[in-house]
This record gives sequence, C-alpha cells and structure tokens, in this order.
Amino acid sequence: MTRFTLSSLCAACLLLTAPARASSPLTPEQTAWLAKARTFPRAGWTYIHVEGGPRERGFQQGYLLAPAIADNLRVTGRLWTYGSSMEWTWLIDHTAPFLEPKVDAEDLAELDGMVEGLKAAGVTSSRRELIAFNAWFELDWYWWPGELKKLREGGATPAVKQSCSSFIATGSATADGGVVLAHNSMVDYPEAYHNVVIDLQPDKGHRILMQTAAGWIHSGTDFFVTDAGLVGSETTIGNFDGYDQKGIPEFVRARRAMQDAAGIDEWCAIMRRGNNGGYANSWLLGDVNSREIARLELGLKYDRLEKTKDGFFVGSNIAEEPKILRLETDANENDVRLSAVSRHVRWKSLMAKYGGKIDLAQAKRFEADHFDSFLQRDRAGSRSLCGHYELEDQYWGPWPGAPNYPAGTFDGKVVDSRLAKRMSFAARWGSACGKPFDAPKFLAAHPQFDWMKDILKSRRTQPWVEFRAGK
Repeated sequence: MTRFTLSSLCAACLLLTAPARASSPLTPEQTAWLAKARTFPRAGWTYIHVEGGPRERGFQQGYLLAPAIADNLRVTGRLWTYGSSMEWTWLIDHTAPFLEPKVDAEDLAELDGMVEGLKAAGVTSSRRELIAFNAWFELDWYWWPGELKKLREGGATPAVKQSCSSFIATGSATADGGVVLAHNSMVDYPEAYHNVVIDLQPDKGHRILMQTAAGWIHSGTDFFVTDAGLVGSETTIGNFDGYDQKGIPEFVRARRAMQDAAGIDEWCAIMRRGNNGGYANSWLLGDVNSREIARLELGLKYDRLEKTKDGFFVGSNIAEEPKILRLETDANENDVRLSAVSRHVRWKSLMAKYGGKIDLAQAKRFEADHFDSFLQRDRAGSRSLCGHYELEDQYWGPWPGAPNYPAGTFDGKVVDSRLAKRMSFAARWGSACGKPFDAPKFLAAHPQFDWMKDILKSRRTQPWVEFRAGK
C-alpha cells in the first residue's frame, strides 16, 4: 500500500498528462486531504483510493486525475458537437436547469470538491459541466433523441446504443455454489475512457470498489462491489424510447444505491425511486452473503425484479419483460442477425453447456467469446459477446450506424464470492479477448472516420489483473 507525500502526488499527476496550466498552491486542508488518497497505473488501468467527506473525496479525484478528466471532457465535447451539431456549452445550458435540482446534496458537494481539485491542478471546469458529463449516457442516448425529434419536427428517433454483455450465476449453476458475475463494456471507441478503478471510502455509507471514468462520481459501466456484500453490473435495454426530465438522473440513483443500500431489495428501491428512464438497464445484482442473485429490468413506465438462489440471469441489451419489450422498445427479439439477439442466444447456450462448472476462469472465457449465433461459427464482430464492430463489414441493426465503425468491447471484469468478500475483482483493459486496437492503422484503412483522429486512441493487449479496496 502506497501513501503519497505532496511531492509524489504532484509527480503522479504529471505522469498521466501535464495539467493545462501551472497548479496553484495547496492549502493545509487540501494537503491533509491528499495525504489520505493514493493512485497508481496498472495494466492500462488507473487505480485511485479516495476517502472522507464528499468535498474531500471530490477534491482528491479532481486533483489526482486532473489531466485525465480534462481529456475526457475534451473528447466528450467533441463527440457531442460532431453528433449533434450543437456546442458542448449548449448541452450544459439546456440540461442544467432540470438536472442540477435533482442531484442530492452529497453528490453536489463531491462535484464541487472535484471542481476545486481541478482548479488546484490547473484545470478549469464547473459544477454544471461535471453534472452534464456525469449524465452523458442518459443525455446523449435518451434525452437528446427526444429533443432532436422536436428540432426535426418529427422523423426517426436515434437508436440507443446496444452495449455490454453480462451474466450472473449462483447455486447449482456455479462450480462452488457461490455467486459469479462477469461483464464487458461496449461503446464507441473514442469514449472508451472508463479505465479507472476507484476505491471509494465515504465517511457515511458503504465502501465501493467500482470501474468508472475520471471525472465521474458514479460508475457508468456499473461494475461494482460494496462492503455490504453486493456485486452488480448492467446492460442497456436496446431500442428504448423514453425519458422524464422531472425524474432523478440515473447517475444519481446509481451512486446512491451503491453507497446506501445494504441489500438487493433496498438497492432496487433506490433505483426505482424518481426513475427518469435515463440509461434504462437490465441490472444484474448479487448478494455474496446470502448467495441470492437478481435481475432488475428498469424501463420508464415498467420494470420487473426477479430473484433466485439457484440459477442465472444474462444481459445482452434485449429486454425480457414483455411490457418493456413491446411498449417501451421497438426491438425484434427474434432477429438473430442483430447483436443483442445473437448475444442473448449465445449466453443461453453457454449457461446450458457449462451449468455447474461456472467459475472465474470460465467467466473470463465467456466475456472473450467470439461465436456468432447467426453464422454459427467463431467470428469476431458485432454479434459476438466480445464485440468488434470495427471488423464488421456487413452491418445490421440501428447502432453504431455504419460498417467498420470503431466501436465494441474495451474491457472485461469478473468477480466471485471469494473476491467480493475481500472487496476485490479481476479486470482486463483493452478488450476482453486481448485483441489490440491500432488507431492510426485503423484510420488509414477507413478514412471516413478521419474526424476522430484527435480523439481515437490505440489500446494494446493487456493482462488480467486483480484490484482490491485498500491496496
């Protein structure tokens, strides 16, 4: 375990990327806050420990991850402007009035602390900008389609991205009868900046170890372990249509659930309370103490909670609750050409074949799987659990919208009861299968994506590594 002096803290920051401007002198209070925090790089990830009250936790992240936060804001702003034609400031100004009043006092204090930490490191941001950034998925995928439809005076609604493959199993489905959870994330490669593992130790509530992005106070990819014995992940509900500006943002509810909930039922109650429909997900949850697992499919008007101590649940972006599927999406659950359906079929096949044998080793193999259920053969592409849209020259489905689009799986994470009980999980950065991505080579072969040249990054092959709270 490494604790940093002030000089080594500054050095750690500079190792990531130099701040935009020279940092300002730290106050004695800020120096004391940073003495509790620590960070280090590992196999493509950045691990950070923050602790204390909300303002100091925010300051710790803002100061230590300032260069990465600044770059994430730059990339997200570029993606937004290119995809919408509107300025980043337009999005902030139009969403702050309904988002900010719905963010609870603790989260606001943490965001304010982050702004303070960024300023001390020479990076300028604001509470409003960080709120928009934390709400990026729900704004870009759920709020903006409705606004765009108004601006166009009708027309088609842009499709919600179909990203992530996950399963959770327990009882007779696993090798030792305990809980096994696995997840990988899929988004457009430019926004694959979720390479932070944060050990968040609040002064009130449960300790959280989760994957996140620099500058977020929630997970976003939503892979987490808490000291209440809860583990969780999610996959988006594809082709979803619905958003309520009067509700509580998803990133706020998700953070509160992870920090405040002592059990599965309480966790789900927090997520349902004030649900705005943003980032509608199938949540896979487990309690490693009771060995119970659950799936909460949470739409806007409809939801369903299922629980078991013997079996499994899977997630691949296709809703299984009939009312969500029929009344809140336009998805076709029978079209195996589509990524979500193909991956769903593959999950069911793997669960049937390996039932009773599932452990961490199998979970890692599942998340790296390249079987195409439509073509009935191994083929890395849009329909494989480990997705590679950049290799897909025959395009089906509403997202990402073009052949060979640089999108797909950029990580893999697994946890079982043994790891969770010591607040640990294993993770791989780059892709779950280890296939590298060479951005310059890709852009040379596909010049239609030249607009990404300053935001598309290469990812080399990385090993699986284990992270632990308090390391």
